[in-house]
Amino acid sequence: MVSKVVFGRGSINQIDDIIRPKRLNERAPFVFIIDAFFQNQSTLTSKFSLLYDDYIIYVSADEEPKTSQVDALVESIILNTKDLPSGIIGIGGGTIMDIAKAVSIMLTNTGSSEDYQGWDLVKNPGVYSVGVPTISGTGAEVSRTAVLSGSKLKLGLNSDYTPFNQVILDPELTESVTKDQWFFTGMDCFIHCVESLNGHFINTFSESYGTMAYALCKDIFLGDLSDDDKQNKLMMASWHGGMSIAYSQVGVAHALSYGLSFVLGVKHGLGNCIVFNHLDEFYPNDVALFREMIVKNDINLPKHICEDVTDSQMETMIDTALSLEPLWENALGNEWKTQISRQKIERLFRKM
Repeated sequence: MVSKVVFGRGSINQIDDIIRPKRLNERAPFVFIIDAFFQNQSTLTSKFSLLYDDYIIYVSADEEPKTSQVDALVESIILNTKDLPSGIIGIGGGTIMDIAKAVSIMLTNTGSSEDYQGWDLVKNPGVYSVGVPTISGTGAEVSRTAVLSGSKLKLGLNSDYTPFNQVILDPELTESVTKDQWFFTGMDCFIHCVESLNGHFINTFSESYGTMAYALCKDIFLGDLSDDDKQNKLMMASWHGGMSIAYSQVGVAHALSYGLSFVLGVKHGLGNCIVFNHLDEFYPNDVALFREMIVKNDINLPKHICEDVTDSQMETMIDTALSLEPLWENALGNEWKTQISRQKIERLFRKM
């Protein structure tokens, strides 16, 4: 679990006080990894100070994070710092959260980040890390995984060393999020809860967080709240949804969404929505509720994205989905292989 968290509108202003005691020495900088969206917005960078050799790396979040991208960032940091960094500060959406967590880990573990895709493969704790989400829903700020696309598959660095040491939850930072992006990442949270609460791995700890996040999502996306209330509640829903799956697992929607992302480059939140819309067989009541949310929020969901997928691409999408065995086991139980075939997965993809 994340050991320290600060919540509140304007809490980003506390960042200097939070990280100051963690500075190792004057030669060990804090490296800020920030979404390139904020590159020309001094309103964000004015919230913190760059001292000694501290510096910012702006990273585009237009594409899903990759192992090669993480490896390049780690190499650059090693070559451009005199000592091991005092800490990595990630500021952005889910993509930046995952990159920051992975960079923190790979600064203290040898090899490529691709070597650590899987469960509990990380050997050493990473450097001190802070997550500052600027969009809510993914749960990446609280999860024990950093999801990356490698040369062979899309899979997380899942370990007890992955979570941030500190998280700053400031709902005001989400004010610039577009309506569609707000909805798609919010639905990532909703789907986290659906898959956790309906899964075979459910337990009382996970259920308590998932139930709270699920209720918040219904309030946010079907209620009539002020913008401030929506921002506040979705940031907490994201946190609770992330905690729910940290102690259980996701399911069918995420398994198939990883296939879309790895082959077609579909962003995670959007991919989950496209997939979930076709999962009446697995989550009928929740899919119906999801469609109400689409109508209520006037969202146009892309269609026919798999129309021109080649046979080779389809095989890779199916391979990617089937490689995520814990997700299928959570959704369908130990005998999931008797219920899921390559042909059935292909039929689902072809509907999208």
